[in-house]
Amino acid sequence: MPDPGPARRAAFEVLTAVREKDAYTNLALPGALRRHALSGRDAAFATELVSGTVRRQGSYDAVLSACVSRPLPDVDPAVLDALRLGVHQILSMRVPAHAAVATTVDLVRAAVGHKPAGFANAVLRRVADHDLPGWLRRVAPDPVVDPLGYAAVVHSHPRWVVEELAGALDVPLDSPELEALLAAHNAPPRVTLAARPGLSTVEELVAAGGVASRISPHAVGLAGGDPSAIAAVAEGRAGVQDEGSQLVALALAAAPVSGHHERWLDMCAGPGGKAALLAALAGPRSARLLASDSQVHRAALVASSRFGDGLLGVVAADGRVPAWRSGAFDRVLVDAPCSGLGSLRRRAEARWRRSLADLDELVPLQKELLTSALDSVRPGGVVAYATCSPVLAETAEVVTSVLADGSGIALEDATPLFGDVPAPYGGPLPGTVQLWPHRHGTDAMFLALLRRQ
Repeated sequence: MPDPGPARRAAFEVLTAVREKDAYTNLALPGALRRHALSGRDAAFATELVSGTVRRQGSYDAVLSACVSRPLPDVDPAVLDALRLGVHQILSMRVPAHAAVATTVDLVRAAVGHKPAGFANAVLRRVADHDLPGWLRRVAPDPVVDPLGYAAVVHSHPRWVVEELAGALDVPLDSPELEALLAAHNAPPRVTLAARPGLSTVEELVAAGGVASRISPHAVGLAGGDPSAIAAVAEGRAGVQDEGSQLVALALAAAPVSGHHERWLDMCAGPGGKAALLAALAGPRSARLLASDSQVHRAALVASSRFGDGLLGVVAADGRVPAWRSGAFDRVLVDAPCSGLGSLRRRAEARWRRSLADLDELVPLQKELLTSALDSVRPGGVVAYATCSPVLAETAEVVTSVLADGSGIALEDATPLFGDVPAPYGGPLPGTVQLWPHRHGTDAMFLALLRRQ
């Protein structure tokens, strides 16, 4: 039986894990590459197969629907995974159509059976009749009649996500800026490292092949390669961390606080990136950080990080039921659980996994955590409320609701703390900050700074 090759088998294995186990591609892919002994160009090919297929799934499903005589939900899920891989090769990669068809058919035959292989062959031959722009002209709704549906198909996002992002940008559905944001979500992001003060330096990471950033003083971008091959990363002295996340930690550390500021808290610390940077910033100031997370396994991930002298401890505790006394901290970070729609460049599967109904559970949790954080900070101290989501229900509406329900809390102007970030970065409420992939090259991080009077 013809073999589709280890790269395609690895990609198919990852898509199966994403579908059956709710795996994340960026976490499942490294293991698949190791199991199939892939490196260099083969590893890059498998990575593009997986990442590109997941990102463009919405567009590809619209194409497949036009080539299949029955609804896609009625197609065997394993066959559909393979078809999507085949479509990505035909429409978006430099793979000859005949090779993409043949290897995908081989993959279906090996993974599912002979009869589905014939079905896959017929479908993919129809797909190869047009290029991607040609298909999108055929399958996308009319942009004038249905601009939401047009953007959803052309840029491969669920309709509700497109609508929420347009609302967060405060632009119409046919806006060029919305188009730029959706396109940015489909572009592979560069890997960014954070040099943790006192443990590593930007100069060390630049010498290892990185490029220093102009925005975060601790950020270094990598053009490619395996970050774990860099000594500082392998030893835990530096870590992979989006620049937007770095800026949130830096803003909390730089926010003015009257009197002492020796005790810091990261209330939702897992998996530990912001906590590690905050602890590294706290140490030289004779401050200490308590890192807390409600899930034991995430708290364990935090505990496994290197912190230097700035760590007070790590606890597994629900921030809504604090394991500390009221007013115990001078600075508190609430990087709240959220929809993750700000990190769709790195976790493309989130757009297909999340639904509007998720906000019904997330928003009350966010409000409770922010309320608890404000109770945990002393008078004069500050709380940074952050989400990796620009959705207004998770950002402006949470902050407004908590301010309305509480007393003695003021919303501070956080924008001066982001002076090196290219404008515009003002958030939906005065003084808040909203970063964007298409404007700043970061995840769409939101930050509100609140002070207890």
